[in-house]
Amino acid sequence: MKPTIIFAAILIVIGIVSFGYQGITYTTREKVVNIGPLTVTADKTNTIPLPPVIGAIALVGGIGLLILGRK
Repeated sequence: MKPTIIFAAILIVIGIVSFGYQGITYTTREKVVNIGPLTVTADKTNTIPLPPVIGAIALVGGIGLLILGRK
């Protein structure tokens, strides 16, 4: 296989996955109370939004590379 076709397939997969997930979620632990030996923590969930435009650009770019790579 040509490297162009492999790269096009990777872009297409990234584009499809980005439409499905819509963001990256991760959890952080924060100290809420710290009084001497007593420590209370809380888990906080954060999300980094992934705009659908990025998925569309990756998908269209992958399809374009796939078409141009076969010629």
